[in-house]
Amino acid sequence: MAERITTMHAKDMGKETTRQTIIGAIVKVMVYLFLFVMGIIVLFPFYWMINSSLKTLTEYRLSVPTFFPKHIMFSNYADAFTTANLGRLFLNTMYVGIVSTILSLVITILSAFAFARLEFKGKNILFAGLLATMMIPGELFTITNYSTVTNLGWINTYTVLIVPFLVSVFYIYLLRQNFLQIPNELYLAAKVDGTSDFKYLCKVMIPLSLPTLISITILKMMGAWNSYIWPRLVANDDAHRMVTNGLRNAFKDTTGDVNYPVQMAAVALVSAPLFLVFIFLRKYIMKGVSRSGIKG
Repeated sequence: MAERITTMHAKDMGKETTRQTIIGAIVKVMVYLFLFVMGIIVLFPFYWMINSSLKTLTEYRLSVPTFFPKHIMFSNYADAFTTANLGRLFLNTMYVGIVSTILSLVITILSAFAFARLEFKGKNILFAGLLATMMIPGELFTITNYSTVTNLGWINTYTVLIVPFLVSVFYIYLLRQNFLQIPNELYLAAKVDGTSDFKYLCKVMIPLSLPTLISITILKMMGAWNSYIWPRLVANDDAHRMVTNGLRNAFKDTTGDVNYPVQMAAVALVSAPLFLVFIFLRKYIMKGVSRSGIKG
């Protein structure tokens, strides 16, 4: 009788295990199906951009859109580069991005080190005040910033594209949290050995926080590359125009019509660097962000 009960119990356990396996497989299939559908939704606009950039204008204007160009027009990319003067736009954007990133890194590192390691009166209150500014939408500062740079005579200069956004409270917070994870005993030992704060920062804290610094560098460069509203407002002349603004009206003819396939080709060329940065450096972004915010 006991053996019969044991056999029945084993069968029930086997059925339960099989049922759980089937349910787990169904859940996994549903999850992957959901991710696949979301991936298609996210990637479709980029596919449509490439697809449109390879069409003729006549095909683009068909009432029934085609999902693959009938005649592939690689010449659209050459036309886009010359029509929009992308070489000049790339140089302007790279100059602003590199200079602003370097200066922003210097400010972020020094500020984060001060809030993480130095002791001074009102440190916590000041840091709380800085964090509070993150709750205010950046658009609210546009009018006051525009009035300030106008009074300073910075309109249509590289200065107006670089200086107003050198300080990022989010980057300071991100790096400060990373600095706080470094044991304080290292700092005290360095002070006993007579190491200055600046030398300790350069020799110890910066190397240990390199993943976060790489993340900040990448995010800052991407922010400069994608900037649209502010450059269009304060520096929209030919000498200082950025890539995002240069594509807006560069493809209109004398009648006001837009050559959309060539414009899509220009958008693809401008988007390519960001795709490459994300594809090859995404692990540094994730690693840098994940290492911050654990302690504080």
